[in-house]
Amino acid sequence: MAEPSWRSDKRKTAERGYGGKWQKARETFLDANPLCVRCDDKGLTTVATVVNHRVPHKGDLKLFWDRKNWEPVCKPCHDGDIQREERSGIVRGSGRDGRPLDPSHPWNRG
Repeated sequence: MAEPSWRSDKRKTAERGYGGKWQKARETFLDANPLCVRCDDKGLTTVATVVNHRVPHKGDLKLFWDRKNWEPVCKPCHDGDIQREERSGIVRGSGRDGRPLDPSHPWNRG
């Protein structure tokens, strides 16, 4: 039987690490990084409203609080592209130069 996902955790948000300390850190990070990096890769300018964990933390608090693992994104990118990438393992789309964003795409291999 498969292990339950950390996403199916029914504890309250604060009990999963997203309490007051997170809200303050998130606000500070977004103040310093106000634009969505995913939209910027596509040549768009969009206000970031979500701090995404580049490598999903899956409950690992060290990874959760590692600011090098954070990226500012807009909600549509987070709830659409990023969630899809996490489920499929494939990065969809292309950058301003037309090259695929997925580093494992054949065009991006040396």
